[in-house]
Amino acid sequence: MESLKKVSVVCIGAGPAGLTAGYLLTRDVQGAIVTVLEQDETYVGGISRTVLYKGFGFDIGGHRFFSKSTEIERLWDELLGEDFLLRPRKSRIFYRGKLFDYPLRAFDALGKLGIGEALCCVLSYLRACLQPAKEPRNFEDWVTRRFGRRLFEIFFKTYTEKVWGMKCTEISADWAAQRIKGLSLFRAIWHALLPQAMAMGERQDTIKTLVTQFRYPRRGPGMLWTAATDRIRQRGGEVLLGQRVVALKNSGLEVGWEVTTRDGQGQERKFQCDHVISSMPLHALGLILQPALPEFVTQATNSLRYRDFLVVALIVRERHRFDDNWIYIHDPGVKVGRIQNFKSWSPDMVPDPALNCYGMEYFCFEEDGLWTTSDEELVDLASRELIQLGLASPDDLVDGTVVRQSKAYPIYDEGYESRVNLIRKHLESVHPSLHLVGRNGMHKYNNQDHAMMTAMLTVKNIMAGKRLFDVWQVNQDAEYHEEKKSNRERCDGSTRGEMIETRHVPTKIPGG
Repeated sequence: MESLKKVSVVCIGAGPAGLTAGYLLTRDVQGAIVTVLEQDETYVGGISRTVLYKGFGFDIGGHRFFSKSTEIERLWDELLGEDFLLRPRKSRIFYRGKLFDYPLRAFDALGKLGIGEALCCVLSYLRACLQPAKEPRNFEDWVTRRFGRRLFEIFFKTYTEKVWGMKCTEISADWAAQRIKGLSLFRAIWHALLPQAMAMGERQDTIKTLVTQFRYPRRGPGMLWTAATDRIRQRGGEVLLGQRVVALKNSGLEVGWEVTTRDGQGQERKFQCDHVISSMPLHALGLILQPALPEFVTQATNSLRYRDFLVVALIVRERHRFDDNWIYIHDPGVKVGRIQNFKSWSPDMVPDPALNCYGMEYFCFEEDGLWTTSDEELVDLASRELIQLGLASPDDLVDGTVVRQSKAYPIYDEGYESRVNLIRKHLESVHPSLHLVGRNGMHKYNNQDHAMMTAMLTVKNIMAGKRLFDVWQVNQDAEYHEEKKSNRERCDGSTRGEMIETRHVPTKIPGG
């Protein structure tokens, strides 16, 4: 291991993946020279940061801390310990002026829809069950097969098309399979009938969508990533804010990479390193790599698409109108897609018990009118829509602010997977010391525990001096598995959360 003592690594992006990699390198690799570069001038955490406004804290989306990986759970405890709260998970769907439980609970949903509509939903579901199984071609096919067409149209279509700005038939079935896999109307009924039985096996067997409680930092997820940043700096690493990476050059020399950044004043800095761990969007990475990518790879990176996001944080007088963590808005008469209740995430997010903070979430593209609307107009829009939905009255509203997040969600459109595979294979063959991690770095819609696991395995590869683990085999539950095996076909009887043996990867237990 003598040769590893002075390994130098630059991590692009101070989100969950970049900071996990930086923390583990400074903790586990003696003498490692670690630099984490972040373009945001104020916050670490990426999309998992916590923004502060006049003492109020709010997330860019809301982030539950629940993982089936014991290694991830241990790392959270190591960084934050007693600053985690155990919170109840409650979310509902707003449809036709009523709030429906989500995940869908059959009796709640069918009861609130009324006898006639409920009968249509049940018949539609039975029709889907009786039809011959076909490989779903898109999101609409996938959900319809599991819930029936009528429930798809009521509870999935409007919200999904708000989020993605495209028809459900244009969204890959992969997105549904990754985000709501294993859930069906039958499973929802089972969960409603036997909640205690479901809770007994929740840690390892429950679908993430059905989780009933989760941990949460008392001052938001940014609290965790600030702690990780402090630990990196204490161990001699650097976390530099306000540094946008504008060039990434493979020099071919003994020190293989030169990373160039530019700050808000236009000043450039250069960093040399052996390895680069990148969580920046693949599209942006393709534009700054030197030597330039071949034309066919550039076409693939340029064709990757992203959905952007903004949140209007409204400070309101506390009227206890709802206690959900968030509400999905299926009303086509408003633009808001989801509403966060940050006091329900943690009371410590709100400094005055007489007030609350709601996050009005809007999904958009950078080039559209919503993104370029002024903050004042957006606060006015969000206020009007909150009142229109009956979730506030005019005299409840106190203040508001806006935060924009570009490239929040990688889009799973037709052909995205083949393009990502092409990019991946080229980079692995030409640049083996360039490591892709995290949501945007891999163009995989995942949660922060998944992003952290990709960083963990990347650090293990760097420490070993070779590619022991294929980070692309990390699935949505932050598990590492053989892609060709289903969860029920695990090698040697291994259980969830274990590293699965393949022909190319040795068996290994997380943390072992």
